[in-house]
Amino acid sequence: MDERTVVVTGSSKGIGKALAKRFAAEGTTVVTNSRDGSRAERVAEEIRADGGRAVGIEADISDRDAVERLIEGAVDAFGSLDVMVNNAGTTVIDPALEMDPADWRRVIEVNLTGVFFGMQAAGQQFVEQGTGGQIITISSMIGERGFAQRAPYCASKAAVNNLTRVFATELAEHDVHVNALAPGFVRTEITDQTQEAAGYTDADVCDRTPLDRFGTMEEIANCVSFLAAGDHYMTGEVIRADGGWLADAWGPDAEVD
Repeated sequence: MDERTVVVTGSSKGIGKALAKRFAAEGTTVVTNSRDGSRAERVAEEIRADGGRAVGIEADISDRDAVERLIEGAVDAFGSLDVMVNNAGTTVIDPALEMDPADWRRVIEVNLTGVFFGMQAAGQQFVEQGTGGQIITISSMIGERGFAQRAPYCASKAAVNNLTRVFATELAEHDVHVNALAPGFVRTEITDQTQEAAGYTDADVCDRTPLDRFGTMEEIANCVSFLAAGDHYMTGEVIRADGGWLADAWGPDAEVD
């Protein structure tokens, strides 16, 4: 990954921050991003303090013009774009019958429309460069299952999975690989928010997960690093890193006659 440039949206905290730091540690030039420019630049400063190369750029990914400026800023700063990681996301916890339309729209705008804008702008840049590229989106295992009180999140992640296949098909002739990673339970602010609102515990998660634990930021970064390297014959794939959650229909401790 040396001398390549990667943009990671929503990289001021959580998985996005872990990915940005992992890429920098591998020698990649990193563009961090947040709706709050000072938060994006704070992570970039941490990377530079560790000897890496990074710049922070403010952009709300639900704004098409802002996403264009994000990509243009990366190219202006470092000459090209090689990897686009669509990580930024949000959620709301509420029963579907009581969902505020504004909450629905906000989750869809960020998790789906924002990802579309990111794929579109990065894809256009890759086509213009003519050197191929990697587009990776952070989806979720619950894009394949229905979770109570998570209607817009589940819907947006399911849509992102199929959007990945569409862009993979359209960009293949330009040697652009488009894939998604669908994590299971990893300790993040969104995970904590969901547990508190939905009322389930760490033990509940572990008991239902065959590997009997949460995933780690490092494990998610390992998966994204593999996809970003590009030395694989993969495009249009949604790879799960969920500790076996979706592989086990009943759960590891279920008593089934």
